[in-house]
Amino acid sequence: MKALVLAGGTGVRLRPFSHSMPKQLFPVANKPVLGHVLDNIAAAGITEVGIVVGDWEEDIRAVLGNGSRHGLRIEYIRQDQPLGLAHCVRIARDFLGSSDFVMYLGDNILPDGIRPVAEQFRAERPAAQLVMYKVPDPRAFGVVELHPDGSVAALVEKPQDPRSNLALIGVYFFTSRIHEAVDAIAPSARGELEITDAVQWLLASGADVRASEYEGYWKDTGRIEDLLECNRRLLAGLAGRVAGAVDEESVLVGPVVVEEGARVVRSRIEGPAIIGSGTTVEDCRIGAHSAIGRDCVLRRSGIDHSITLDGATVTDVPNLHGSLIGRSAVVGAEPGNTGHRLIIGDDARVEVAA
Repeated sequence: MKALVLAGGTGVRLRPFSHSMPKQLFPVANKPVLGHVLDNIAAAGITEVGIVVGDWEEDIRAVLGNGSRHGLRIEYIRQDQPLGLAHCVRIARDFLGSSDFVMYLGDNILPDGIRPVAEQFRAERPAAQLVMYKVPDPRAFGVVELHPDGSVAALVEKPQDPRSNLALIGVYFFTSRIHEAVDAIAPSARGELEITDAVQWLLASGADVRASEYEGYWKDTGRIEDLLECNRRLLAGLAGRVAGAVDEESVLVGPVVVEEGARVVRSRIEGPAIIGSGTTVEDCRIGAHSAIGRDCVLRRSGIDHSITLDGATVTDVPNLHGSLIGRSAVVGAEPGNTGHRLIIGDDARVEVAA
């Protein structure tokens, strides 16, 4: 079995951050989302991976390389325009050949992995094995409708009046029959080849289409709030490790990772938290569920439940909570200022104390 990972999306909901980096490379617990995806694929016993990329191809290549650090072999497949998930299957046909495969959306976090579903698919080999999850508002998803006996009745893409709360999450298993379905469908009203239409075609043709409800944690990291929630979830399972330098005046409470080359001076860090390699933390309070990236500088500040990307600087800010600070960003207080001074770019959002 092979894997097809989709990493061509633009991340409109993550602006302004996605202006300068692909959403699939955003760090969660100091590892890119795509790193978590590839770890799950490797754990399912899959070694050959095709990654569909768009304008951020070079950035993704620079981080993932040939896949060897994950025990994988990666082939990159260019998609010049976002024309739908089924279009990704079409352009990946040379890579996929006649193999069974898992299609995995590259902005999805599933810390409990996909191995049980992969094993079930390998054993039974239906034409399509869908993975679904109960959501409070399914209107933004492809929705699975079931017969009373639990078999798949229909798939509906982003219904305004959903008949089910079972949403398709970003993991699909297919045999080569999906290629026939992709060739048979036409673009939807929004001009895309929908994978739901392809699976619906399989259903109409009498193919074996199954769906199983995912029992673990799942989140689409399409919004900043989702990234922060995933960060908290993954850090909750953190095992403490100190490879950097922590002075005698500092206090580490709970599971804290201080990576090699990091320095912690006169600071208190409450885990779960990660301090990235090359980062300096001086006279700070780092609260729980914080992931501080590499080569950051934090001085005389407090931060919790936040993500700080590589190279950021935070100085003299006592109470940052639930924040996402971009690469090489500078956050600080200016002595003498009696109000807030903001320098922000397009699509930014700033929240200050009332």
